[in-house]
Amino acid sequence: MASGNAYEQLISKHREMNTLQTISWGLNWDQDVMMPPKGLKSRARELEYLAGLIHDMVIDEEIGELLDACESDESVIGDRLSVSAVNVREIRRGYDMAVKLPSQLVKDLTSASSLARAAWADAKKNNDFKGFAPQLEKLVALLREKADCLGGGEDGGEKWDALAEEYEPGCKARDVEAVFKPLRERLVDLVGRLAESSYQPKDVVNHVEVDFDQQLSFAKVIAGKIGFDFEGGRLDTSSHPFCSGFGYGDCRMTTRIHKNKMPDALSSTMHESGHGMYTQGTLEEHAGTPMGSYVSLGIHESQSRLWENQVGRSEAFWKWCMPLMHEHFGEKFAGVHARDVYESLNIVERSLIRTQADEVTYNLHIMIRFELELALVRGDLNVADLPGAWNEKYKDYLGIDVPDDGVGCLQDIHWSLGAIGYFPTYTLGNLYSAQFYEKANQELGDLHAMFEQGDFTTLLGWLRKNIHEHGMRYRAGELCEVVTGEKLKADALLRHLEGKYGEVYKL
Repeated sequence: MASGNAYEQLISKHREMNTLQTISWGLNWDQDVMMPPKGLKSRARELEYLAGLIHDMVIDEEIGELLDACESDESVIGDRLSVSAVNVREIRRGYDMAVKLPSQLVKDLTSASSLARAAWADAKKNNDFKGFAPQLEKLVALLREKADCLGGGEDGGEKWDALAEEYEPGCKARDVEAVFKPLRERLVDLVGRLAESSYQPKDVVNHVEVDFDQQLSFAKVIAGKIGFDFEGGRLDTSSHPFCSGFGYGDCRMTTRIHKNKMPDALSSTMHESGHGMYTQGTLEEHAGTPMGSYVSLGIHESQSRLWENQVGRSEAFWKWCMPLMHEHFGEKFAGVHARDVYESLNIVERSLIRTQADEVTYNLHIMIRFELELALVRGDLNVADLPGAWNEKYKDYLGIDVPDDGVGCLQDIHWSLGAIGYFPTYTLGNLYSAQFYEKANQELGDLHAMFEQGDFTTLLGWLRKNIHEHGMRYRAGELCEVVTGEKLKADALLRHLEGKYGEVYKL
């Protein structure tokens, strides 16, 4: 066949597969947001069936033949950064991984994760780890089987590496450990110095009770103001906030609302809006192809953390936001000023819940999860012993006691999804976000001055041009170098944290 025709056929087939994938994402969103509880078994069968269809399409021998034809044609792959070369490279990567996985294993994992997700939600609500443990044991066993199929550990690395490849291409446990160890030491030192400071900021907003609908309405207003396009997306609520794209022009995100923690709903909404704006920032012409997708979850997380932290937890943001807040909530926050909210949102404390953690301690939560899931995959930790191991690490890393599993090892949805290998992408995202933001500030001028005036489009435009529109043109590390001129390092994040919190705590 003609190579040009091979490329067109390859993209056509990949888009067909992507269409089925977006249908699957839609069913997952519905399960978490809208589906009645009795629909669980039917939904698990539906998702299992779709997973089998998608896997069969991905590993079709014709895909391999088309890839071979494309890879033999310099007009297709000669320029490694061209649209065609990137699409071929990434479709090849997905194909080579998929052909190693038996179809039945893929279906079993999909069904097990659907059932485990529902079991997790019940277990978290009822503080019942034992009720969830059998589902998690089954998932861990299936994931270890998946890692074996993918060759995990064969190169002297870890089984875990093969699972992380799905979320962060090229990520290795040994590299994560090398980054985490010195970062942990600096963060623990900073937490200690902040705790001992003679000045301790006061929380004046987190205990004010605010109506559910008012919070959701306000969150939608802010999401729209910073750049989320509600003609191409929507915001709902779920027990664990998330963002999912169903295809170009349909981005769904959720937030979590507590009656006496309004800033938490706003922070989680800005976080998910960062994910959503990345999804909305890809180019329509590349929809359904790697060039219309995201680089890695670490890069995706960099976008959400940037909007949540560098923007949403800045004093400049709250100088702009306070009039809207007073207008929206009336007397609820009478007498509260921008500096009050800014300090309230930047209190550093050793806490139990990752998603509500401050910027300084957040990465310690990630390190705990990484070490535990690595032990689970190695077989060094049994699922039944997970609560005890979790509690020990929280005592060691954060110096706090865990009162129950609901706020302990059951607090995150990820393991119930089968997403082992995912957690380190959060810390990678923090590192990338600080480096990207620092570069944007250098190139664009004083971003904080722009935020005070309600100008968020300048920053969003910079992110669109430098990150979103590139799709998967670059791998994560290379993208960081292209955008910032430097390899990924912890320097920018530590400058951000030590500078900001040194000022807040008057060190």
